[in-house]
Amino acid sequence: MTSNSNGSGDVLLRVDGLKMHFPITSGVIMQRVKGYIKAVDGLNFSVHRGETLGLVGESGCGKSTTGRAILQLYRPTGGKVYFEDIDLTQMKGEELRQQRRRMQMIFQDPYASLNPRMTVGSIVGEPLEVHNIAKGMDRRKRVQELLKVVGLNPYFINRYPHEFSGG
Repeated sequence: MTSNSNGSGDVLLRVDGLKMHFPITSGVIMQRVKGYIKAVDGLNFSVHRGETLGLVGESGCGKSTTGRAILQLYRPTGGKVYFEDIDLTQMKGEELRQQRRRMQMIFQDPYASLNPRMTVGSIVGEPLEVHNIAKGMDRRKRVQELLKVVGLNPYFINRYPHEFSGG
């Protein structure tokens, strides 16, 4: 894990003792648990407002599993995840969906995470429509604003991921 602090402040995300163990089973009909793969085992960290956290490691070490467990896409085997002091591990249904709207995993490899057949405008705008945040021209305007925020020219809205530099 690497952390780049852009400022301090209150804790935005706190992960306490996060565990994600997957059962190893045998048998087709009467599946018996033979053991567990400990993909994540007792992870602890905090991210304060204004900080950037990078989770790095070799392939298969549990980075994506950690992200999915934090977002509760996988229900952790153990531990707690707090987002703005709210325990996500206790949430379900619509309440959890509302919290997820405020969080996102970002993968390093654009080819693994971005649909090459979609424009940048479609990719950035899709969550705005899915979560009923903006539609039509409002969506397009918001996408252009977001492109500006991250230092991209708003005219890039119709470009495809492969048309950007990887550096």
